[in-house]
Amino acid sequence: MNSEKLTPEILKTKQHFEILDGLRGVAALAIVVFHYMEWVFTDFSKNFIAHGFLAVDFFFCLSGFVIGYAYDDRISKMGLKEFFKSRLIRLHPLVILGSVLGLLALLVDPFADHASPYSGGSIFLLFLTSVLLIPYPVMTERSFNLFSLNAPSWSLFWEYVANIFYAFVLVRVSRKVLIGLTLVAAAALCYVSFRSGNLLGGWSKDTFWDGGARISYSFMAGLLIYRSNWIIRNRLGFIGLSLLLTAAFLVPFGKWSWLTETATVLFFFPLVVSLGAGSLLSPALKKVCNFSGRISYPLYMTHYALIWMFGNYLAAHKPETGELALVIVSGTLLMIIAAWLVMKFYDEPVRKFLNARR
Repeated sequence: MNSEKLTPEILKTKQHFEILDGLRGVAALAIVVFHYMEWVFTDFSKNFIAHGFLAVDFFFCLSGFVIGYAYDDRISKMGLKEFFKSRLIRLHPLVILGSVLGLLALLVDPFADHASPYSGGSIFLLFLTSVLLIPYPVMTERSFNLFSLNAPSWSLFWEYVANIFYAFVLVRVSRKVLIGLTLVAAAALCYVSFRSGNLLGGWSKDTFWDGGARISYSFMAGLLIYRSNWIIRNRLGFIGLSLLLTAAFLVPFGKWSWLTETATVLFFFPLVVSLGAGSLLSPALKKVCNFSGRISYPLYMTHYALIWMFGNYLAAHKPETGELALVIVSGTLLMIIAAWLVMKFYDEPVRKFLNARR
């Protein structure tokens, strides 16, 4: 594709599904709360939001739907180079910032010193691999996370893999082939869930390939929803769908979790995406959905630096319930404010700057 053939219209972002944007924010908030509570309750059966980690699978499904909607009819016009530029501009500024924040948290954490055992060269390598999204699970203190400085980056790694597979393969396949691939991915997801007893993997050295199974099914399911026009018209609205989505995260954790989690990912999340794409949005909630969607990615990619500190604070001080509740509530509010500031003064300006110079 010659650069002179590219027009602002081809590169322009399509109109959003506003309720889906809002639900993305609900899922991001669930992830934040889950990350707090998994430190507090190492026994997941006592954790009221024990399935908050499934928000990542909802992200993956939503991503497949949105990528199909945004690029199926124009990737051939814009070309692969511009497609990958678009995805890098959209995703990578926050990958970099999340790595910077993670580095700062490692170096200045007042509750634990996890940096001193590592040389300056080792820490630089941790930072470089985090910025470049190269899995590097070497820190025992951080349970061999694929990305020791910013744990949530594991899902961005798989998001990039899915985008590459979409551009080279999925954009070209027929709906029948896509159905076949999705069924194969569903079988792989069932195997992973049954073998592990849950779908929590993908973030660590020992569970690396679980992440591939999780995104393979959910991304293709979202893409299949878009291409099949499986959009269900309804009047549930943002509030009703938010309650439905949240309910999935609050399902109690137990010995049958592998089955409930698999059913949630295979059927429930695609249903929520279909309902969200077809629901009516109350004008009064339009700004709420817009705000929720805009801060969802900054919140997801910047919150874990403080989570590391929280875990070390918890281990060092063993606070009482009242103090702990105050720390978690105030910390969550602080993260939301920080995400808004990051969105307003870093992410959106940087993306605007980069897009203007394409």
